[in-house]
Amino acid sequence: MSQNIVQKLRDQIENGIVSGEFPAGRRLDETQLAARFGVSRTPVREALIQLGAIGLIEIRPRRGAIVVEPAPHRIYEMFEVMAELEAMAGAHAARRYTDDDRAALEDAHCRCLRSAEAGDADAYYYDNEVFHEAVYAASHNGFLQEQCLALHRRLRPYRRLQLRVRNRMETSLAEHERVVKAILSGDSNGAAAALRMHVAVQGERFSDLVARLTTTRNES
Repeated sequence: MSQNIVQKLRDQIENGIVSGEFPAGRRLDETQLAARFGVSRTPVREALIQLGAIGLIEIRPRRGAIVVEPAPHRIYEMFEVMAELEAMAGAHAARRYTDDDRAALEDAHCRCLRSAEAGDADAYYYDNEVFHEAVYAASHNGFLQEQCLALHRRLRPYRRLQLRVRNRMETSLAEHERVVKAILSGDSNGAAAALRMHVAVQGERFSDLVARLTTTRNES
């Protein structure tokens, strides 16, 4: 089974949940989804398992996959924790990064730059994941890396929505630049502050995310 097919299915179903096409409480039928996307039930089942792992659906006995979309305040709380976890990862990375970590960070940043210059939000979304994973790896704290990855996956659909806000991709890239400079200069406090600011969705940024979420659902 191709992981590209599973990823594409996961993204399509994920977008359907975030946009409101698949509202909270909706049962996602494997057979119907397979027919809709022209695939077998096997990749659909795997995509649903992945969505269950990040909390967008629940697999319930005798009912199957049920959409459980969190409220805006819950999303805010998750971003608040994510900001602190990433700040900690950045601080550790500034003290502990290796030559391999430097190369991985610089390569991921360059990939984000190319995607941003091309105006390709989807490519930037995936390159952004690689960038953040490089920061986690550079922390050289296995448990922290696991927690960052788990929450990052759970927030994935909302990070995608953020990138659809006007100028967010360019702003994100500039924030990445500050993160890389702080880490590679060994500035642990600066790296923590840069990542905290990059991830947090306070004030206008949270309002923009909620507005985008509402607009997307109204368009569905």
